[in-house]
Amino acid sequence: MFIRILIGLILVAVGAFMVIKTRYFQDFFGEMPWTYKYLGAGGTRLMYKFIGLILCFVGFMVMTNLWNAFLKATLGAWLIH
Repeated sequence: MFIRILIGLILVAVGAFMVIKTRYFQDFFGEMPWTYKYLGAGGTRLMYKFIGLILCFVGFMVMTNLWNAFLKATLGAWLIH
């Protein structure tokens, strides 16, 4: 239980840092040219912010032990036959 909460907190912290300090990730990992085609101006920054928000969401799901219930509710029809 403690490990699950710790992993969730780490995911939330990395996701929040990714949303707040997007420029650091853009400088480190570089540009994503295809994002400008689909997301418009500032596409790379927006994509890094989306990834950060997804990490925060997954972190909270792991922390509250709702990850399995979420996967069963959304992907359960495809994964379980």
